[in-house]
Amino acid sequence: MNQRINQSTSLMMMVRPGSFRMNEQTAVNNLYQKPAEEGLDALELARAEFDGLVTMLRGAGVEVAVFEDPPSADTPDALFPNNWVSFHHDGRVGLYPMFAENRRPERRESMLFDLRDGHGLVLEKIVDFTEFEKHDRYLEGTGSLVLDRVAGVAYAAISPRTDREATVHFSEAFDMDVMTFTAFQHPKDEAPIYHTNVMMAIGTDWAILCAECITDEEERSEVVKSLEQSGHEIIHISADQVGGFAGNVLEVRSTDGTVNIAMSSTAYATFTPNQRKTLSTFGHILHAPIPTIERLGGGSVRCMLAEVFLPKA
Repeated sequence: MNQRINQSTSLMMMVRPGSFRMNEQTAVNNLYQKPAEEGLDALELARAEFDGLVTMLRGAGVEVAVFEDPPSADTPDALFPNNWVSFHHDGRVGLYPMFAENRRPERRESMLFDLRDGHGLVLEKIVDFTEFEKHDRYLEGTGSLVLDRVAGVAYAAISPRTDREATVHFSEAFDMDVMTFTAFQHPKDEAPIYHTNVMMAIGTDWAILCAECITDEEERSEVVKSLEQSGHEIIHISADQVGGFAGNVLEVRSTDGTVNIAMSSTAYATFTPNQRKTLSTFGHILHAPIPTIERLGGGSVRCMLAEVFLPKA
């Protein structure tokens, strides 16, 4: 199936939370998660923040397919679907092995078929990597893999949630080169970056990168070189800015083709004025406040958006 490959799309799949809290199973290696204040109605606040983000995206002409997470599932991170699924231009869908046992029920194939039928899409094949869970190896979708779809390169920071062997299987299945490296929450820390997409993002002509988190000089140089050779202008962010979710942003398109860059209001405030000015030359910046989701969930706007690249039927 010959499809033109774009870096961004105008259709997002999002999952409205049915149960939300700081997930104790993911907090062991996601240092961005923080406990809730006593008496906080986390679910109500998270739903309000979720709805506000959806309203903002739709107001900008981005198509959003919203699915409801059933409260009975007790899946506190269901609003981060990009960790279990990826959609591709050739009609294939990837399903991924996840570190936390209470996240695995988030994978609902029925959701994929409802998405297909509701939007007139082609779903050729599901490529299932979940067997890796039986071997304690994980690869959490486009959290673990930051995809340069046009250049055919996937970037992966190796961590307890991003297994090197699993990236090889992804590379073979989707015919993409994978560039692996090691990155740390802070250059002086020994805690690895839990997901590549908190420190790195790639748009059509731009990339965000926290190079200082890649402490190996050769690996850092190779990542920078690869991004530059594929024609991206790099906006370099600091480890402190990573903590403000400046790396967790996503290029999205309006249905009329307008290019946007979606992020949280926390991330927007974290960028310097010059960085915002540079980013705005590549797309219209959209931002919405999601402080409860960021504090308890340890993820931001990019994590909440599963980009749907499936072709139309």
